[in-house]
Parts: sequence; C-alpha cells; structure tokens
Amino acid sequence: MSESIDWSKGAIFPIGESLPEMFSKYFIGQAHLNMLTTTGVGIGNVTFEPKCRNNWHIHHKGGQILLVTAGRGWYQEWGKDVQELHPGDVVNIPAEVKHWHGAACDSWFAHLAVEVPAEGASNEWLEPVTDEVYNKL
Repeated sequence: MSESIDWSKGAIFPIGESLPEMFSKYFIGQAHLNMLTTTGVGIGNVTFEPKCRNNWHIHHKGGQILLVTAGRGWYQEWGKDVQELHPGDVVNIPAEVKHWHGAACDSWFAHLAVEVPAEGASNEWLEPVTDEVYNKL
C-alpha cells in the first residue's frame, strides 16, 4: 500500500523544484530540492518520491547530517546493514564514509541535509544503487 502524503499540508518545508540536471544524474527516480540557506551552513530540504534514491557517494573533508522530517526511507553505509528511517531520526555521516539514502518503495521521504562545513569540502558521486540491491529492501 502506497503512503499518500499531501506535501502542501503538514509538510514542514515546501518540497522545492525538481533537482537540477547537474544533480539529477546522480539519482534514480525523482527528487526535489529546496535550499533553505546557503549562509554559514548549507541546509537543503530534499524530498524523494517513492523508490527514488541517490547514488553511493562520499563527502570529503566535511560530513553531512540528515534530519528526517517526513515519510519513510533508507540509509546505508558501505559494508553495513541498511537502516530504515522515520521522521525524527538523525543520521550523522562522517567525512569519507561511502553511503546512500533515499525513499522506501511505497513512501515519499524528506530530510534536511545539513552540510558540515570544512575547508576544501567536496562530494564524490559514485555508482548507482542497483534495482537488484534496492528491491531486496
């Protein structure tokens, strides 16, 4: 059964626009981005449509913090078991940790992505999370 969420009512932040082409190529499915601030610490509201997930990736030098605000999703670090995420969950992703995150197959999923500032910080986008791996969740 698919979770129906009216994102215009009860959502903490608007979902924003579809990801720009420069980022959408690192996602399977449709995601939306609403940058809440780029001053000091970058914070974006990222909303994943059902089945959407990003590729494996690494935050170099600076890490990332995910604050789950809506829906149900997944987070996995390379070599570890996947974690199911729900509103109120917090994920601290240290720098240099290969990981991915995204929506469950039957639910929208939203989180605030907080970029941990660091001089020379960058993201390295890697291989997609295959349907074979994702569909086993």
